[in-house]
Amino acid sequence: MGSKRINGKVALITGAGRGIGRAIATRFASEGADLFLCATRMETLEETARLTAEFGGKTELYPVDVVDRSAVEGMVGKALDVFGRIDILVNNAGVYKPARFVDYEPEDFDRIMQVNVYGPFHVTQFVLRQMLEQKAGKVINIASTAGKWASIHQSAYNASKHALVGMTRCAALEMAPHGINVNAICPGVVETDMIDEFVGEHAKIMGVDEEVVKDFVLQRIPMGRILQAGEIADLAVYLAAGESDGMTGQSILIDGGLLFV
Repeated sequence: MGSKRINGKVALITGAGRGIGRAIATRFASEGADLFLCATRMETLEETARLTAEFGGKTELYPVDVVDRSAVEGMVGKALDVFGRIDILVNNAGVYKPARFVDYEPEDFDRIMQVNVYGPFHVTQFVLRQMLEQKAGKVINIASTAGKWASIHQSAYNASKHALVGMTRCAALEMAPHGINVNAICPGVVETDMIDEFVGEHAKIMGVDEEVVKDFVLQRIPMGRILQAGEIADLAVYLAAGESDGMTGQSILIDGGLLFV
């Protein structure tokens, strides 16, 4: 059971049906938050809700594609109808598809940018309009170490996460006078189903076994292990709670010391 650091707060979390989003939802519930959980598939949201139910807070589920601006507007409106306010926004929804730069299909590049950049833009814009009225709020964007440097075979993903880090900084500057904090978390390699996809796809591109890719990654993590989604959720709680009130515009690495060149 958590220490109730965000007790009574209302959190809207996108991409809450699996991985990091699910871990953040569960951790927020343990800290006393009420939840408005969003993802593209209702069945994955229901799985998350089963995990959060033991903590007793209120949870509302809403399937949505964050690329659809009108659907996002409806989603935020529904959250406000149900809870009356949104105190915390976590933009976690994201997609990933690697390819050699010269082989990227334009439609794949565009889809990654639409979900990873325009999705957070749409959601954040509608939520911030409400946060400005209440003169308080916390926005947490789940970016990536890919938003900090270059890496092979994922130019679309890196471009999208660089954009998200930049958007975080700009929104933070504008929102700071209004009591609203905007920060980004930049995870390294985290144990989720997306990492399984990462390993498999990169192995195909490189023409090697998956074990070679796993070894390549682990050799570049000084701590010698892959992070757990719960560790990212712990950092999200800090950014959502009052102790981070003086922090804004930051993109925080949590990566085990990951080194990529």
